[in-house]
Amino acid sequence: MRGAGLSVRVDTTGNLIGRTGTPAKGAKTLLMGSHLDTVRDAGRFDGALGVLLPIAALEIVRARRVTLPFAVEVLGFSEEEGVRFSSGYIGSKGYVGRLGKADLRLRDCWGISVGEVLAKNNGGRFTPPGPAHSGKELVGYLEVHIEQGPVLEERGLAAGVVSAIAGQTRATIVFGGRAGHAGTTPMALRRDALAGAAEFILAAEALARGRPPLVATVGRILARPGAANVIARAAELTLDVRHPVDARRRTACARLRKAGRTIAKGRGLTFSMDVTQDNGAVPCSRELTGLLARSVCGREGRCAALASGAGHDAVIVSSLAPVAMLFVRCRGGISHHPDEYVAPRDIEAALGIVVDFLCRLASRYSE
Repeated sequence: MRGAGLSVRVDTTGNLIGRTGTPAKGAKTLLMGSHLDTVRDAGRFDGALGVLLPIAALEIVRARRVTLPFAVEVLGFSEEEGVRFSSGYIGSKGYVGRLGKADLRLRDCWGISVGEVLAKNNGGRFTPPGPAHSGKELVGYLEVHIEQGPVLEERGLAAGVVSAIAGQTRATIVFGGRAGHAGTTPMALRRDALAGAAEFILAAEALARGRPPLVATVGRILARPGAANVIARAAELTLDVRHPVDARRRTACARLRKAGRTIAKGRGLTFSMDVTQDNGAVPCSRELTGLLARSVCGREGRCAALASGAGHDAVIVSSLAPVAMLFVRCRGGISHHPDEYVAPRDIEAALGIVVDFLCRLASRYSE
């Protein structure tokens, strides 16, 4: 990082921050970056590519002796994926000053809260930070990320721009029943929480299948007491619902809540649904995306604009600054899997696009 002229620090929420450039007094700052965490049993490019590539781009800009009329801050956000606490964007929320009490109360599977972790890592006490910048100080935020889908590969393009990011709701759902012996409790007298959860999972799948581009996913389920010969007294599961139109996503969540209550009533169970994350759809900046698209066209000859169904730190940073995103082709559209792969030639193309974007942006601000 020192080779790119960056000074590096880690903030109170674990985000890695590098800053380069000595702009004139009153000049603004461009943010670039992505996240450093990943999901379990995943690949090497989701997130990390978007932290390392801007550093390489700045090294090229420096070698070409291009003067940027703004500072550049490269960010490596922590806890974007939300694996440990079932709610993402913890690092970027801390960076923009949106880490609230509800976030600090989130607990992992061992019962440890976000607040407890941050207090331990900050000398025993932790106060949520304010925003790292005011909006008027910022040029914007650029995030480079693998597409996590097959569109660019199908169109024969190394990269494309993101037009908007879909809204997302995450929730923790619990069905409560009654434990019983697997061999002596008649089927008609059972209050099987796991069976209720299974019915709910199928209901969520059916709802989403019938309303594209809505997607609904149950990615984790935990049955208690979890013994092979005991009827489950409780089943806890995660729900992830996404749609590019916020109203339709909220309607889907309301229908799923109603479905859960109906299933629970029919089976003699209890039901709860607690939302742990709720983010609206985010449109990308027309100005920044337009410049980025020109850089893509200069490299690829044409530019594809794609809506992202995945979550990104840009969702949170958009509350502080205009955002733009560059998608990079990944093999087979595979992500969140060990087979996730981006070809070196596509990384090279993305690097050239980012360098060109920085030069175009510098020219725009110099004018």
